[in-house]
Amino acid sequence: MDNKKEVVKKEVIGVRFRDNGKIYFFSPGKLPVQLGDNVIVETARGVEYGKVVLGSRMVEEKKIIASLKPVIRIATSEDTKTHEKNILKAKEAFDICLDKIAKHKLEMKLVDCEYTFDNNKVLFYFTADGRIDFRELVKDLASVFKTRIELRQIGVRDETKIKGGIGICGRELCCNCFLSEFIPVSIRMAKEQNLSLNPTKISGACGRLMCCLKNEQDTYEYLNRKLPNPGDEVKLPEGGKGVVQSVNILRQKVKVVITDDKGEKELIEYNSSELSFHPRRKKDKGKVDAELKKLEALEKKERKTKLS
Repeated sequence: MDNKKEVVKKEVIGVRFRDNGKIYFFSPGKLPVQLGDNVIVETARGVEYGKVVLGSRMVEEKKIIASLKPVIRIATSEDTKTHEKNILKAKEAFDICLDKIAKHKLEMKLVDCEYTFDNNKVLFYFTADGRIDFRELVKDLASVFKTRIELRQIGVRDETKIKGGIGICGRELCCNCFLSEFIPVSIRMAKEQNLSLNPTKISGACGRLMCCLKNEQDTYEYLNRKLPNPGDEVKLPEGGKGVVQSVNILRQKVKVVITDDKGEKELIEYNSSELSFHPRRKKDKGKVDAELKKLEALEKKERKTKLS
């Protein structure tokens, strides 16, 4: 008797509503939806116009988090014209909202504006240091646009993703270029890669830790497992012992301080494979957390300085 449960799969396509935005799954049904097509779909916030960025594929039902909604239709030329008009209307709405914010003297920064495809709602995205009482602003905007108004507070990373820009590497920002979702990044990654903990050197345009710290993290973790920690005692190939002064992660080199019988010290570099040592110890979590809090405090201070 076969006790294995049958894996249930569903046909899905991946749709984006913004360039490099999050990908959402929809059911193509019997429609001949192709990669690159524009489609009209129903979302939690209403009917939307999106682009197919993942072609038809079978996905396990358990991997589909939200309820799978069907594609209403493949977008027509009229749908595309409506979408383009909405983009122009959103630009006008953005300027109007800026004036209203100034009128109500609210400490908020307007980042973006968009209409839902069916014009059932206008969404305004903004950043602010704290909570903002924008009830009067919403009433004012509703009286102008005669439709539902939604003001959505976003973080500085989301703002940078929307606005775009050039990173310190001289290339377009990863979040605006190809990252569909933000990857968790921590100060531990900077420490693991032996980078400076100076906020200005490891922070991106948003003022947060750079997303690209994650790109080589797996490689550094693997290489670090093959190295001792600075301060560790190691056995030398010619016999005797020494203390690790520093390590070169990428070259897998270790500088060792050797003390002879007369008390004189000598610094010699070895390949890590030539030395005998205990597996690398995990770094003190409490110490790393303290450094993380210190860095976050510095970042917060710099952001306030920039705002003022």
